[in-house]
Amino acid sequence: MAEITAKLVAQLRGMTSAGLMDCKKALIETDGDVEAAVDLLRAQGTIKAAKKAGREANEGVIAHYIQPDSKAGILVEVNCETDFVAKNEQFLEFTGELAKLKLTEPGTDFEELRTAQVAKIGENILLSRDAKLEVDGTGLVAAYIHTGAKVGVLLQVGAGKEDTLGNEDFKALVKDITLHIAASAPVSVSRDDVDPELVAKEKAIAEEQAEGKPPQAVENIVNGKLNKYFATNCLLEQGFVKNPDISIKDHIASVGEALGDEVTVAKFLRFQVGESF
Repeated sequence: MAEITAKLVAQLRGMTSAGLMDCKKALIETDGDVEAAVDLLRAQGTIKAAKKAGREANEGVIAHYIQPDSKAGILVEVNCETDFVAKNEQFLEFTGELAKLKLTEPGTDFEELRTAQVAKIGENILLSRDAKLEVDGTGLVAAYIHTGAKVGVLLQVGAGKEDTLGNEDFKALVKDITLHIAASAPVSVSRDDVDPELVAKEKAIAEEQAEGKPPQAVENIVNGKLNKYFATNCLLEQGFVKNPDISIKDHIASVGEALGDEVTVAKFLRFQVGESF
């Protein structure tokens, strides 16, 4: 068997623009025959995919996968070039399978999967980001993908009793919270979770706006603006999208009281197509 040197791999890559691992695999399969390796890469669609790799992929979808026991879940953003492909059934199936593999088989060669899909679809595809949530204790992870798959939410919720997790009112509450997060785009669960730098920035802006007023007035104005910021951006303080007269915190407490249990929101993720660019 011919020795597959780095120089040989580089030569093939220069001829095809294919990835290093794709070139190495092709050379191994063809016993170091560069011309045969080029033909192999062409047959596999790898060269075609490599040529598309530099094209912008600003459309796409958010996909998810939740473990059967609901103890872990993942969101992924997969981008393509056109909205037409983003609605393609084959592309949507690929993103769903990708999400599942990201959670259950993270050692998968995702670049190989991406390249193969580019060859099938005919557009550049990017695996832009992914993030997962896992439950530690009594609770579950739930997901919601908004119509069109441009926005996705992953939510980690806790409860005091295992029986609560199967209760229909609890399930309805969890669904309502995911819908609310998709619609209202909070930045954190509570004010304690907000980045201190963001709080300092908001405080500085408020102080500048209150400049020249009496000290007590300045303090009241700053506190008022900070509270407004928290009410707008913190999940638990936001007005419930289905009933803005009550906060999410109060809605959760009300349902929890009816269930005879304490329900808590631990974490959430919200992905929107394009916001990671």
